[in-house]
Amino acid sequence: MDVTIAQPSPTGGAASDAALRSRPRSSDLARGDGTPRAPLWVLLAGVAALAAPTLLFVAQESWSTEQGSHGPIVLFTGLWLLWQQWPAARTVAARPRGWLWAGALGLFLALYAFARITQIVELEGYLMYACLLAVLYSAVGAQAMQRLWFPLFYLAFIFPPPESLVAAVTLPMKMELSKAAVGLLAFMGYPIGGEGVRIYIGQYELLVAAACSGLNSIISLSAISLFYIYIRHQAEWRYAALLVLLIVPVALLANFVRVLILILLTYHSGEAAAQGFLHNFAGVFMFAVALLAIYLADEAIRPLWLRRLHARTEARHV
Repeated sequence: MDVTIAQPSPTGGAASDAALRSRPRSSDLARGDGTPRAPLWVLLAGVAALAAPTLLFVAQESWSTEQGSHGPIVLFTGLWLLWQQWPAARTVAARPRGWLWAGALGLFLALYAFARITQIVELEGYLMYACLLAVLYSAVGAQAMQRLWFPLFYLAFIFPPPESLVAAVTLPMKMELSKAAVGLLAFMGYPIGGEGVRIYIGQYELLVAAACSGLNSIISLSAISLFYIYIRHQAEWRYAALLVLLIVPVALLANFVRVLILILLTYHSGEAAAQGFLHNFAGVFMFAVALLAIYLADEAIRPLWLRRLHARTEARHV
């Protein structure tokens, strides 16, 4: 029997180490389907170039107003959630096969360019975000994005809703709030009347604008309340859904009180007082009251919910 003994390399282990060092990193290799990986810095540079102009535009046009004042809060808390949940999502990240995502990205980019040129801020923001989601999907795949579903959904609140949607939702709210406020104050003996969204009290005529109708507070309160509910009750989705259902009634009640305050300020202190600092203060105050109401509702309902779950568990064991 012939036995061949391998001889060691003349250079010893140094050659082997050099060979190992010369191997490309797994992150630089092509995917299993032959598609090359893009370097991470290229991806990040593209995301920054796409997002920065739109975020600056949204900040100037929306975040500086009462309607979009919640935007910076949502942006920073949403990025914090992504940072917290990224390690878990990274364990299941896998770049998808095929180029379907590239077609979707191309369509979103074309629509984004149109919205950017026409300066339609509502469409521009959402289309830019759709482009970012397509890029994220191309980098980590569907399973990782499922792990990040809440922060990705939550971050969409940084963009203002379309004006057509605002008008459609605001009008019935304004009508009902006006009727309720006029009815209550008339019952209390105030010289007040109303016609649609116009309110007449004493010598003053008031117009219930969108900012007083509840829509702005519903959007802001929904975003912040969703963050609170998710952080505290993310594992209990049924109970979290129950709290979500309370957001709209609480916002409408808070804005009803706000409308009452502004009407009474106008009647007793004049239009200048109602439309000045006190008008803005009433909005901030009622938003804080609405958030507190969500927290108090959570504290009140939570024991009842746990008692019900405990009773159902005991009934199953009987």
